[in-house]
Amino acid sequence: MSTRDARHVPLTSAQRLAQDAAEAAEVRAYLTHPDVVALRIERVRSQVDWMCWTGIGLGLAFTMTNVQVFASADSPVWSLAWLAAWVLDPTVSLILIAILRAEQVTARYRVRTGPWVRRAKWLTLTATYVMNTWTSYAAGSPSAIVLHLVPPLVVFVAAEAITDLRDKLSEAVAVAHAEAGGRGPRGAELAGRRKLFADYLGEAREAWSSEVVISASWVREVTGCSRGLAPRVARALADEVGGRR
Repeated sequence: MSTRDARHVPLTSAQRLAQDAAEAAEVRAYLTHPDVVALRIERVRSQVDWMCWTGIGLGLAFTMTNVQVFASADSPVWSLAWLAAWVLDPTVSLILIAILRAEQVTARYRVRTGPWVRRAKWLTLTATYVMNTWTSYAAGSPSAIVLHLVPPLVVFVAAEAITDLRDKLSEAVAVAHAEAGGRGPRGAELAGRRKLFADYLGEAREAWSSEVVISASWVREVTGCSRGLAPRVARALADEVGGRR
């Protein structure tokens, strides 16, 4: 931050504050720009997707052994029935993952899927839950029931939550762009290239003459800035011209 103006004259406290305000406004302009907001949300979306998919994958991997035990029953190890039992859980899990992957794209563009998609997802989740816990219920072991109940329920809830999260993240991007093109001073400031504090101050400086009384209403009239920003621009301009109002 410079402590002197172009004429190498030390800045007053008010002028330094005005300079700090201009720099802060410029930083905030970029941080709240809809494209920057969208980029940050995309990064969050990638993190959410990665963590949810990892959790779902680990949960389905855990259930694979239990489903194999359920499907193979008392079949001898390495027998045809025992080997075929390993195929059951991946069959159901791959269908579930395919549905979730498709919903990942449809939710991104806020396209609603048909009822059969939701039925297929719930059917595969229910099948995984039943096959994973059936042996524990049959044995009547509460600890085994809880152990084999938690992973399918986590997958069950995560499969529903991940779709809703993607939809809300997409909505957040839409809201950021809606604010950029919305009505009112804030929408005008954000539309296209956002006008900064220094831009408004420069316009007011060009419009000012010695006969003009510097006020917030005059600043708003010549620059079109918001009510909240106009007093700051007026004070900064008054400091620049030596209090000539």
